Amino acid sequence: MPDPRTAPQLGVFLTPDAERLPAVRELARAADVAGVDLIGIQDHPYQRRFVDSWALMATILAETERITVFPDVANLPLRQPAVLAKTAATLDLLSGGRFELGLGAGGFWDAIEAMGGPRRTPGESVDALIEAIEVIRLMWSGDRGLRRDGEHYRLAGVHGGPRPAHPIGIWLGAYGPRMLRVTGHRADGWIPSLGFADRDTLRAGHRRIDEAARDAGRDPATIRRLLNVSGVVLPAGEPSRELQGKGFSSGAFAGDPAAWADRVADLAQDGFDGIVLAFAEETVDQVRRWGEEVGPLVRERLG
Repeated sequence: MPDPRTAPQLGVFLTPDAERLPAVRELARAADVAGVDLIGIQDHPYQRRFVDSWALMATILAETERITVFPDVANLPLRQPAVLAKTAATLDLLSGGRFELGLGAGGFWDAIEAMGGPRRTPGESVDALIEAIEVIRLMWSGDRGLRRDGEHYRLAGVHGGPRPAHPIGIWLGAYGPRMLRVTGHRADGWIPSLGFADRDTLRAGHRRIDEAARDAGRDPATIRRLLNVSGVVLPAGEPSRELQGKGFSSGAFAGDPAAWADRVADLAQDGFDGIVLAFAEETVDQVRRWGEEVGPLVRERLG
């Protein structure tokens, strides 16, 4: 598990809303300037009001200078892994190594099937994910004549490449016992969401990942742990509160920068080395408070 004494990175989770594209791009640029470390973009191609997440990520990378961008998480059933690997490597090369790959086994199967994708059982979706990780890494190797047989994906002599600008991490959105074992065995990171899992479940997830990593001969500390959270960053001095009701996921929180710094430090004690905030209100002020006010306080507490 990562060292809880190290200050975690801060990220923002942005919605690829077609009707708010200028605002989304402005938020990304504000995050880059405010010192935020990561931008996560959800990938739900079947959402009629969303633009394509990959085209948006390319635009954000072109309009920023230092921030890392990743899909949070890529929808594997609608993204063929060999092509996904080439797209990820291309974004990494164009941005000078500022792209990482969040990857999910799939969900919302009615919507996936309606868009022409496969409907998979839980077991099939994990099997496909395991195969996809192998395909992606083979494609990143740049080797020629790549071949592999699989139930869901195969390579039949394709030439890999290009190689990414840096070793791209594959971070899995994982919750079930088998997915957590796959994370420990094969992945570079874990990115669950608070609300889909409570704190006790997340702690148990860390233990499963650590055990699987050790079984595979890996150091658990090499596996990144990022957590999606949701909430509001209030002006300094305003009282904190839990956010409940329509529009808020379980665990949503409203607090001023000092309260958020305490909350992030607490989550770091649980083993997370990155906190990605989905704002209840996506505004530039929220992004700036997160990066410019919460960030320094977190580093003061844990750095």
